[in-house]
Amino acid sequence: MEILGGPLFAVAGAGESHGPAITTIVFGCPPGLFVRAADIQHYLDRRRPGSNRHGTPRREDDTVVLLSGLYQDDHAALTAGPAITVEQGEERSVSTGYAAGYTTGEPIAAIVLSTAKKSADYAQFLGPTGEVRPGHTDLVKYKKSQGFVDPRGGGRSSYRSTISDVIGGSLARLFLAERFGTVILSSICQVGELRAERSLATHIEQLALAGEPIALAQLADIETALESAEIHAFDADFARAAGELIKRTRIDGDSIGAAVEVVAVNPPPLAGDPLYQSLKVRIMGALGGLNAVQGVEIGAGFAVVERRGSENNDPIRSRGYQGNSHGGLLGGITTGMPLVFRVGFKPTSTIVKPQQSVRKDLSEIEFRLQKGRHDPCVGVRAGVTLESRLAIELMNAVLMHAATHVSPAQFQLFA
Repeated sequence: MEILGGPLFAVAGAGESHGPAITTIVFGCPPGLFVRAADIQHYLDRRRPGSNRHGTPRREDDTVVLLSGLYQDDHAALTAGPAITVEQGEERSVSTGYAAGYTTGEPIAAIVLSTAKKSADYAQFLGPTGEVRPGHTDLVKYKKSQGFVDPRGGGRSSYRSTISDVIGGSLARLFLAERFGTVILSSICQVGELRAERSLATHIEQLALAGEPIALAQLADIETALESAEIHAFDADFARAAGELIKRTRIDGDSIGAAVEVVAVNPPPLAGDPLYQSLKVRIMGALGGLNAVQGVEIGAGFAVVERRGSENNDPIRSRGYQGNSHGGLLGGITTGMPLVFRVGFKPTSTIVKPQQSVRKDLSEIEFRLQKGRHDPCVGVRAGVTLESRLAIELMNAVLMHAATHVSPAQFQLFA
């Protein structure tokens, strides 16, 4: 069963890259959270193809239509979302999605149509003699499905499937921001061998060590700067240089890898569990399971290998932790310090340069891509999905923690 998060807050998705739509159901969002479709759309716009000139040239509107799980007494405001039209022959049915309302505690369903499909671009991959792209899922998915696979755009393995991650993550981050002032940010910090000199994580950790929750106004300024950069990066000089590097890589018919920092600011302490359901395991698994990810580090990451315990242990005073080598988690439980992760992406598998490969019948070929629209650097659009996956796992951990603190006052029907 394909579910992200859970068991209390979970996201289920369905849909292929070139299918009619991506559908999403979010389970377990507590009642009473005010949600606007526009809030979700903001994050989908960051994820969508065409949102950055250094990403894929494919362009999708990716308009979200909310179908369930919201309510308010002003029905006109509730149902002011996008129109939904179904036509078959002379029959035509019209409805509208939800624009804004309070969560009811019931499942929240959403749909995002796919409108920019060029399925003919994938003709060279069809059937038992279809060609296999090195580094892609073409061969393993074809064999695993006994040939019954949708090869268009990678099918379900496409990055388009992460629409569901972003929808679920948007709801989680709205809840976490409202209840705890938690804000989740990301920054591209490396493209190929080019590394940023200024680190988002380091900057946030320095602010956190002041001992007070970081002001939302400060975080809003950081987010604005990230979104106005050449690519989504905290270091503006690096962003410009990385943009040029990605451009040259695209012209060369190749692709390039990247690393992205992901930071949860003002996270609630004491969320998560040790060992098999450790929040560290959950988050690293969620981030590491994203398309094209090859490595995940937490806190100081592999730098701890070279340290002594006296250097790496985070000092503690009565007002809190005085360091963050552990990235905001100890024993799989949040400390209240920023949650800090660094995620490494491989170069995009689909490239123009010729490569050695096979057909699905294993006859050897010199592979040359005939058509297609692809990101030269996956990391350019990946940040918002990493943020979303972190938000989903943190949200679930918060609800799991709340479930261990049960009060009889919450079980009274009549006063």
